[in-house]
Amino acid sequence: MNINLKPVTKENFEDICDLAVSKAQQEYVAENSWSLLESKYHIGYTTRGIYLDNTPVGFFMWVAETADKISIWRFMVDEQFQNQGIGRVAMVLALHEIKQTAGLQEIEICYNPSNPVAESFYQSFGFHEVGMDDDDEDMLAIIHL
Repeated sequence: MNINLKPVTKENFEDICDLAVSKAQQEYVAENSWSLLESKYHIGYTTRGIYLDNTPVGFFMWVAETADKISIWRFMVDEQFQNQGIGRVAMVLALHEIKQTAGLQEIEICYNPSNPVAESFYQSFGFHEVGMDDDDEDMLAIIHL
């Protein structure tokens, strides 16, 4: 299984926009088209398509919050490709790329605390919960470098 991350460009953005999670997961993940739109109008947003060989199967977006902190704002794997280990490999690749950022001290992710798999999945990569966000909607978890 050859999984890799590729920048989202004018050549592949439509394929990334066509990816979707199951109906049950839609409340946890923003539409990829919305995320790509956000990334074009804000500085410091990085987008990556998750590919299985040459097939787009998922999406990441992370944001440079400060000079020493990056937050993963979006992470999804298309419903047809879930439960195959793709998300786990993609997260390893994304964290490796993010950690190449000079001066980085912290990686943050947030998730809905009612999401049944998020907590254990993110903890397996070293994220530690630090409490709810300012809106008291999402759990914040951090990796300190």
